[in-house]
Amino acid sequence: MDRVLNIVEPTLTTQAGHCHSFLASLCNAADDFPICLWVGRGAQLTFERRSVQVEPYFLRHLRRPQVFWLYRQLLRRPGRIFVATATRTDLALLHLAAADTIEPGKVFLYFHWFSLTSRKLRFLEKFASLQPNLGILGPTPGAVEAFYHSGFRDVRVVPYPMTKRTANPFCSEREIVDLSSGFRHLLFAGIARQDKGITSIADLVTHLAQTGSDLPIVVQVSADHRHHFDAKTAQDIQRLKQANYPYLHLIGKTLHQDEYLALFNGGICLQPYDVIDFTDRVSGVSLDALAAGCPLVARAGTWSARVAERFGAGLTLHDTSPSLLLAAIRTIIDDWSSFQDKACQAGQILQKENNASHLMEVLTSHG
Repeated sequence: MDRVLNIVEPTLTTQAGHCHSFLASLCNAADDFPICLWVGRGAQLTFERRSVQVEPYFLRHLRRPQVFWLYRQLLRRPGRIFVATATRTDLALLHLAAADTIEPGKVFLYFHWFSLTSRKLRFLEKFASLQPNLGILGPTPGAVEAFYHSGFRDVRVVPYPMTKRTANPFCSEREIVDLSSGFRHLLFAGIARQDKGITSIADLVTHLAQTGSDLPIVVQVSADHRHHFDAKTAQDIQRLKQANYPYLHLIGKTLHQDEYLALFNGGICLQPYDVIDFTDRVSGVSLDALAAGCPLVARAGTWSARVAERFGAGLTLHDTSPSLLLAAIRTIIDDWSSFQDKACQAGQILQKENNASHLMEVLTSHG
């Protein structure tokens, strides 16, 4: 196979969000390996490596047929294909686009999570029999276990690439970090969704306003790549606005990477995520928070909670009611230096464990 890696990410158009940070980390780990990045039409993206070529290809309303035709072309060309945010639809489209059984080492799909049902299991078993050589990758055992049992031959756990913090004002490379900065604000970062607990955040802000609190809180209420909120989330965002809490800062736009990462400095990251949806689902927000020395308050039973418990870099709660969230927040603020120290150390360790070079090696050395 010729030495080129085609990365397909139809929703990527800007430098904002985890989609960009995931791929930027990967491209920066590529050295001089040629990469062609197939992204949304109108994208204006730059990467550190000159070997990265950006192809603005996808229109939002035509993505699915465009993905099919792109797969059809790329499968017949030299080079490898990496689907960075894979779904079951990609399995079906790859099979339809292929003239025959796809050879080993040609296509890799990264499933960030996978919720299994009996219907989905039958789907996987069908496509494992049709295309057994697809490389199935995921960040946790739970994300790829169903693929392994369905019959795919190349199934691997590969760490989620973590954004490298090269200039962190609070965490250094030393074992003992300089904790010269204190607590600044509470933070809810990322896309506002029900499964991420935006309702709990609206409840908390309402409680803060009603009790005369002066705790500053930053809430990012960015929409998903479809620029869409479901009805309940829209209602929760309206509740945030109607709370009239003077210490609330709402961020409605999707931030560029530097602006987004700066939110974590001096923050306490609130993650009242749904236990079922996030039991074994890696949170890029958690990784970004710990890289900045930002302690977590997470719902017990989630991946984020297990990371916080592993390093002592935050607190976990079974119930994310306002009173319990506030109790955890106060505990962290009262012992701020210790929690920030442990969060910094967690970030340093995780940046090594989740270095993008691990994924890049799989994508470029296979076959």
